[in-house]
Amino acid sequence: MPFVTIKFLEGRTDDQKKAVVEEVTEVVAKNLGAPKENIHVFLEEMKKTDYGVAGVRKSDI
Repeated sequence: MPFVTIKFLEGRTDDQKKAVVEEVTEVVAKNLGAPKENIHVFLEEMKKTDYGVAGVRKSDI
């Protein structure tokens, strides 16, 4: 039962998220031999104010 977590910054459309879930599921099923119904994909959308790199929040760039 594979679990896949994808973290990304806010701003993606619902269609983009749907496509990622579908395609990741396909790749995991193909490469791990897992049935699609057992593959769980978690999308974690982060606000730009809640993520930083090199001491700077993405919202401040």
